[in-house]
Amino acid sequence: MERETFLYFLPTNFRHEKSFFIQNNLTDFVKLSNLSDLDINEIQRKSSLCTLNNLKKIRAIAIFKKEIGISPPQAYLLLHCGISSVKSLSLSNPYELERKIGRLERTLRVKTQIDTTLTLLKEWIKKACHIEESI
Repeated sequence: MERETFLYFLPTNFRHEKSFFIQNNLTDFVKLSNLSDLDINEIQRKSSLCTLNNLKKIRAIAIFKKEIGISPPQAYLLLHCGISSVKSLSLSNPYELERKIGRLERTLRVKTQIDTTLTLLKEWIKKACHIEESI
Protein backbone atom coordinates (compact mmCIF):
# COMPACT_ATOMS: atom_id res chain seq x y z
CA MET A 1 0.00 0.00 0.00
CA GLU A 2 1.18 3.51 -0.68
CA ARG A 3 2.37 5.34 2.41
CA GLU A 4 1.09 8.63 0.97
CA THR A 5 -2.53 7.65 1.42
CA PHE A 6 -4.61 8.69 4.39
CA LEU A 7 -5.19 5.02 5.25
CA TYR A 8 -1.57 3.86 5.60
CA PHE A 9 -1.50 4.01 9.40
CA LEU A 10 -4.48 1.71 10.01
CA PRO A 11 -3.70 -1.64 11.65
CA THR A 12 -4.17 -4.95 9.86
CA ASN A 13 -7.67 -5.51 11.24
CA PHE A 14 -8.76 -2.72 8.84
CA ARG A 15 -7.34 -4.54 5.79
CA HIS A 16 -10.71 -5.14 4.12
CA GLU A 17 -11.80 -1.53 4.52
CA LYS A 18 -8.41 -0.26 3.27
CA SER A 19 -8.60 -2.56 0.28
CA PHE A 20 -12.14 -1.42 -0.58
CA PHE A 21 -11.26 2.27 -0.28
CA ILE A 22 -8.13 1.91 -2.40
CA GLN A 23 -9.98 -0.07 -5.09
CA ASN A 24 -12.68 2.62 -5.19
CA ASN A 25 -10.23 5.56 -5.08
CA LEU A 26 -11.47 6.77 -1.67
CA THR A 27 -8.07 7.44 -0.11
CA ASP A 28 -8.53 11.16 0.50
CA PHE A 29 -9.53 12.08 4.05
CA VAL A 30 -11.94 14.77 2.81
CA LYS A 31 -13.91 12.20 0.79
CA LEU A 32 -13.91 9.79 3.72
CA SER A 33 -15.05 12.45 6.18
CA ASN A 34 -18.03 13.23 3.95
CA LEU A 35 -19.36 9.66 3.96
CA SER A 36 -22.92 9.51 5.21
CA ASP A 37 -24.47 6.62 7.12
CA LEU A 38 -26.21 5.68 3.90
CA ASP A 39 -22.84 5.58 2.09
CA ILE A 40 -21.36 3.42 4.84
CA ASN A 41 -24.29 1.01 4.65
CA GLU A 42 -23.86 0.83 0.87
CA ILE A 43 -20.14 0.06 1.26
CA GLN A 44 -20.98 -2.69 3.70
CA ARG A 45 -23.53 -4.10 1.27
CA LYS A 46 -21.01 -4.09 -1.59
CA SER A 47 -18.21 -5.57 0.49
CA SER A 48 -19.48 -7.78 3.27
CA LEU A 49 -15.98 -8.12 4.74
CA CYS A 50 -16.01 -4.42 5.69
CA THR A 51 -17.42 -3.99 9.17
CA LEU A 52 -19.74 -1.18 10.17
CA ASN A 53 -17.65 -0.43 13.25
CA ASN A 54 -14.41 -0.09 11.28
CA LEU A 55 -16.03 2.05 8.59
CA LYS A 56 -17.40 4.43 11.21
CA LYS A 57 -14.00 4.61 12.92
CA ILE A 58 -12.32 5.51 9.64
CA ARG A 59 -14.91 8.22 9.03
CA ALA A 60 -14.43 9.60 12.56
CA ILE A 61 -10.65 9.70 12.09
CA ALA A 62 -11.10 11.52 8.76
CA ILE A 63 -13.44 14.04 10.39
CA PHE A 64 -10.91 14.72 13.17
CA LYS A 65 -8.22 15.27 10.54
CA LYS A 66 -10.40 17.53 8.39
CA GLU A 67 -12.06 19.59 11.11
CA ILE A 68 -9.36 19.89 13.77
CA GLY A 69 -6.15 18.93 11.99
CA ILE A 70 -5.43 15.97 14.24
CA SER A 71 -3.15 13.35 12.67
CA PRO A 72 -4.70 9.93 12.00
CA PRO A 73 -2.69 8.18 14.77
CA GLN A 74 -3.72 10.88 17.26
CA ALA A 75 -7.36 10.56 16.18
CA TYR A 76 -7.15 6.78 16.56
CA LEU A 77 -5.83 7.32 20.09
CA LEU A 78 -8.82 9.57 20.85
CA LEU A 79 -11.17 6.84 19.61
CA HIS A 80 -9.53 4.35 21.96
CA CYS A 81 -10.11 6.80 24.81
CA GLY A 82 -13.82 7.06 24.05
CA ILE A 83 -13.80 10.33 22.09
CA SER A 84 -15.56 9.55 18.82
CA SER A 85 -16.76 12.92 17.55
CA VAL A 86 -15.91 16.60 17.49
CA LYS A 87 -18.84 17.19 19.85
CA SER A 88 -17.56 14.68 22.41
CA LEU A 89 -14.10 16.25 22.16
CA SER A 90 -15.57 19.72 22.75
CA LEU A 91 -17.25 18.45 25.93
CA SER A 92 -14.01 16.91 27.22
CA ASN A 93 -11.78 18.11 29.97
CA PRO A 94 -8.06 18.14 28.99
CA TYR A 95 -6.99 16.75 32.36
CA GLU A 96 -9.50 13.90 32.15
CA LEU A 97 -8.43 13.17 28.58
CA GLU A 98 -4.77 13.10 29.62
CA ARG A 99 -5.70 10.67 32.41
CA LYS A 100 -7.57 8.42 29.94
CA ILE A 101 -4.57 8.33 27.60
CA GLY A 102 -2.30 7.46 30.53
CA ARG A 103 -4.68 4.71 31.65
CA LEU A 104 -4.76 3.31 28.11
CA GLU A 105 -0.95 3.27 27.99
CA ARG A 106 -0.77 1.51 31.35
CA THR A 107 -3.42 -1.02 30.35
CA LEU A 108 -1.59 -1.81 27.12
CA ARG A 109 1.76 -1.63 28.95
CA VAL A 110 3.04 0.48 26.09
CA LYS A 111 4.00 4.12 25.84
CA THR A 112 2.28 5.56 22.79
CA GLN A 113 4.60 7.13 20.26
CA ILE A 114 2.18 10.02 19.94
CA ASP A 115 3.21 13.09 21.88
CA THR A 116 0.05 14.36 23.55
CA THR A 117 0.85 17.19 25.90
CA LEU A 118 -1.71 18.94 28.02
CA THR A 119 -1.23 22.04 25.85
CA LEU A 120 -2.00 20.06 22.70
CA LEU A 121 -5.11 18.52 24.27
CA LYS A 122 -6.33 21.98 25.30
CA GLU A 123 -5.77 23.22 21.74
CA TRP A 124 -7.79 20.32 20.28
CA ILE A 125 -10.63 20.92 22.72
CA LYS A 126 -10.58 24.66 21.98
CA LYS A 127 -10.81 23.98 18.22
CA ALA A 128 -13.63 21.47 18.80
CA CYS A 129 -15.53 24.00 20.94
CA HIS A 130 -15.13 26.64 18.22
CA ILE A 131 -16.48 24.22 15.60
CA GLU A 132 -19.43 23.26 17.81
CA GLU A 133 -20.26 26.94 18.45
CA SER A 134 -20.31 27.67 14.73
CA ILE A 135 -22.82 24.89 14.01
